[in-house]
Amino acid sequence: MAALHFTRSNSNSNQAARAGIITTDHGIIETPIFMPVGTVGSVKAVTQQQLKFDVQAQIILGNTYHLYLRPGTEVLEAAGGLHKFNGWDLPILTDSGGYQVFSLASNRKIKEEGVVFQSHIDGSKHLFSPEYVMDIQRSIGADIIMAFDECPPYPSDYTYAKKSMDLTHRWLDRCFTRLNETPDKYGYTQNLFPIVQGSTYKDLRKASCEYIASKNAVGNAIGGLSVGEPENMMYEFTALCAENLPTNKPRYLMGVGTPWNLLECIDLGIDMFDCVMPTRNGRNGMLFTTQGVINIRNKKWAKDFSCIDPGLPSEMSQYYSKAYLRHLFIAGEILALELASIHNLSFYLWLVKEARRNILAGTYYNWKLDTLELIKQRL
Repeated sequence: MAALHFTRSNSNSNQAARAGIITTDHGIIETPIFMPVGTVGSVKAVTQQQLKFDVQAQIILGNTYHLYLRPGTEVLEAAGGLHKFNGWDLPILTDSGGYQVFSLASNRKIKEEGVVFQSHIDGSKHLFSPEYVMDIQRSIGADIIMAFDECPPYPSDYTYAKKSMDLTHRWLDRCFTRLNETPDKYGYTQNLFPIVQGSTYKDLRKASCEYIASKNAVGNAIGGLSVGEPENMMYEFTALCAENLPTNKPRYLMGVGTPWNLLECIDLGIDMFDCVMPTRNGRNGMLFTTQGVINIRNKKWAKDFSCIDPGLPSEMSQYYSKAYLRHLFIAGEILALELASIHNLSFYLWLVKEARRNILAGTYYNWKLDTLELIKQRL
């Protein structure tokens, strides 16, 4: 068992955009990377085989809140952890559930001990403390586990944002203490990433980065962005955090975002991303392609027999036509959700792979500008 390790592949470059390799006990991850979201142990409408061989995902996410409620830690432990339970043999990251608790604003109460919340399934009451969240993530068995944090809403006033950040820092100390008291399960290392908070206040963000960096964790995350603030503000605070987090550790921007968000934030020095957008938008008929954004339900595609995306080296995206995929959506066929989800995930993984290639070639900035012009178009 070895702790997560990060190696910069372009350490001699003067550009902020980074390419690297994260080594975990379940394999390596080439950065920058996009991580498909498998909230309840499943990326919606996509099998693990499709994720691995069609999408070529290198790491997927699970969510502590949802997996705790269903199927529960007892089932996961009996299975030997989430890897054994869902058949995914590459790295897994688990979100701590902090964001899900944040989104249950009307059904939760935050206090020093932790968060008391009501299950969205049956209304039962539960307490998530930092210690318990670490125990749950031990049982799930992810390679990368997230600290339990409070995610303040946007906008937040300064007093609330500071109080929330200080609480997140105290909870982080308790997360580390608990992990140090408990052994890894299932025979491999679980690695804790702290989360930067501080809302949209520069002094708070900088203070949070400094506190998180002082923990000398193997990687660090930036939370509390992409929660309703303007896009330019998200970029501003992502840049500020990247500048104040260690250069020799991976930086994970949580819950972001559109393909153009990824390219802009890679340019600011971010290494890891996750978002439900490719699968959620795909299930609603929005396709991200190398030529631009398509609403496949539109009548204009009814007789377009060209492939879904000729510029994407995905066998599925070149096999099926736009007309056929539109027909599946209009007919309410389940296959539509599967094909659109696989396509969008394949596009995201292709995009970060191309970003990596151009970072290593020293051509990232110009490639980014050319690519943004194409992929942001509405077709």
